Amino acid sequence: MKHSFKIPCSTEHLKDARRFLNEVLSKYNLGDVNQSALVLAVDEVCANVIIHSCNLNPNMEIELNVGFEDRVLIFEIIDEGVASGFDISSYRGPDIDKLIKTGKKGGVGIMLVRKIMDKIEMDSQNGKNICRLYKNL
Repeated sequence: MKHSFKIPCSTEHLKDARRFLNEVLSKYNLGDVNQSALVLAVDEVCANVIIHSCNLNPNMEIELNVGFEDRVLIFEIIDEGVASGFDISSYRGPDIDKLIKTGKKGGVGIMLVRKIMDKIEMDSQNGKNICRLYKNL
């Protein structure tokens, strides 16, 4: 079964995406901690897409799909923004100790997504950017 939801590319609509995700995920009896972690990971990717790919353009949309196949939850975040060429598979997170010492905030979202999800794929086709997040249950 696939669930779909679209939001304008404005960070103020992330709360709507989180509400959609919580409604869908509540059907899978994941437990509060696991469900919250999954929502956090998808929210982080959506925020990055809205900010970096779609440049906070509320006239653009992102599509969020949630599916379940062979005991795997699959999340798709689809946009028509600028393809950044960001290679998540070669991403190396920031030095946490350095962040703590300098007090710098931000820059740990993708690291967090990689810890929560089991697999991440990025693809661009037919003018659309697709980020797929996989979580084995």
